[in-house]
Amino acid sequence: MKYGAMTYGAMKRGAMKRRFFLDVMLLALTSVCAAHAQQPATIDVEFTNEKLVTPHWHLTFNSEGSGQFEADAGRQAAAGTIVPGPIHRPVQLSPAFTDKVFTVARQRKLFAFPCESHMKVAQQGIKRLSYTGPEGSGACEYNYSKDKEIQSLGDSLIAVQTTLLYGATLEKMLQHDRLGLDQEIGNLAMEVHQGTAIELGTIRDILMRLADDDQVLERVRKRARLLLADAQ
Repeated sequence: MKYGAMTYGAMKRGAMKRRFFLDVMLLALTSVCAAHAQQPATIDVEFTNEKLVTPHWHLTFNSEGSGQFEADAGRQAAAGTIVPGPIHRPVQLSPAFTDKVFTVARQRKLFAFPCESHMKVAQQGIKRLSYTGPEGSGACEYNYSKDKEIQSLGDSLIAVQTTLLYGATLEKMLQHDRLGLDQEIGNLAMEVHQGTAIELGTIRDILMRLADDDQVLERVRKRARLLLADAQ
């Protein structure tokens, strides 16, 4: 009886250890799966056009609008002009714009289809759109697309890039060419009005600095305040 009791006790302890081990493994697996499920989807945009002042840029952001913008050093269009150097900066896009981009991506097969029209049109720059998320992944590349949603999406992403380049140029001018700020911020205001520069919240910091800087022209400060109002 004693031997049997000891055997039963040992078996019970062994079963408890195995159960504990399985519980730990299940908890670890559940944690890994939950962490993977919580990872936000990501959109990656790459643009190349060697004829432009800024020939190449790259924007990536997740479904919460947080991301990173990278751009090659700009080339001077004319002697004496100030252009931004290489840009490496975080970005925060608005919820409305972010939702719009991700909605188009999901409606357009996560970009997993041929989106190039192959039509004989002028070089507009090569756009590569990529999506990675829990639903899957996909990418397409085009100069011009007959898909109106894709073409419009590309235009809006370029408009975000335009705003970011203006922001970088304004920062550089604040350091080296304060008088040039008047024309530059005027050009930005015109592009905002035309819809070719959007998501002003991505350059809120430099606009706030200009609005509060009594060492720049009052007209510059006023335009900066107006643009900040549009960024809300």
